Amino acid sequence: MIDASFFIHYSTIALTVAINTFGAALGGGIVMYAALNALNIQPQAKAEITKISLLGLAILDTAAIMGCSMAFIILASSTVPTGYAGIAELGITFAICLPGFIIGLVSALPAYQACLAVARQPFFAQKILRFMLITQSLIQTPIVFGFIIAMFIKNQIVDGITLAQTLKLIASGLCIGLGSIGPAIGMAHFAYTACRGIGINRNAYNKIMSFTFISEAIIETPIIFAFVVSILLLFSPQQDSLLTGITLLSAALCTGLGTLGPGIGSGRIAASACSQIALHPEQHSLLSRLSMVGQGLVDSSAIYAFGISIMLILFIR
Repeated sequence: MIDASFFIHYSTIALTVAINTFGAALGGGIVMYAALNALNIQPQAKAEITKISLLGLAILDTAAIMGCSMAFIILASSTVPTGYAGIAELGITFAICLPGFIIGLVSALPAYQACLAVARQPFFAQKILRFMLITQSLIQTPIVFGFIIAMFIKNQIVDGITLAQTLKLIASGLCIGLGSIGPAIGMAHFAYTACRGIGINRNAYNKIMSFTFISEAIIETPIIFAFVVSILLLFSPQQDSLLTGITLLSAALCTGLGTLGPGIGSGRIAASACSQIALHPEQHSLLSRLSMVGQGLVDSSAIYAFGISIMLILFIR
């Protein structure tokens, strides 16, 4: 048990850095590939394309910075957790690494299209840059939530905790980790399409911007559900039984996996509507309403998963 806990402890430190930086590095490669293509299309816009690519890379590194910060916090601990306390650090790994890798990768999508949009609309570079920064920043939300949950888990890890308490901490990290994947992909897909739409029709910028705030909020809703369930798991009644631990783990999987489809599906609906708004801005009101209705129906699946998870947590026997 002690050997396993030591292995998990140092693996957590290594993985929070390695996996997050791996995702950010892949994303950085995608951004620079787009920047080079954009420069080939429009060499006169070199300054604007360079600025967009560098700022895109800076935001994209958020996940890597969060991973490195958590690794330093764990390293700064005076003692190495042993027994079940060491195994509980798997919760930190899930909370940081799952959203960190995905976000580092998909955050490159809006920057990719922003570079190409500037190549098409070089005199519209400032507004394209502003739009990219807003959408990229919104995509970082899951890793911020993951970092908060990881800090809570870190503070609850003490020597002498039981197996049930260990499973509870792992469940909390797993819930926010899995729950971040679908919405992060959905938000990135939407942002990618929106940046491309601005590049196609800059006159639709204001309509796409207003539609973006509403759509990103709806796509992001399942992450809120996952965050709430993760918090409830952390502060659920501590009953020292294996059945309790398994029940809490089931609640985490219910919400974590239950947000995967709604996050991606909602993003695809909003992206399709955004493409049409770019081509037919006069139909903005109709397309927005249809998109919100479709997104609301898709997100109902996440609500069902959220409700069942709450019931599992509140009615533990």
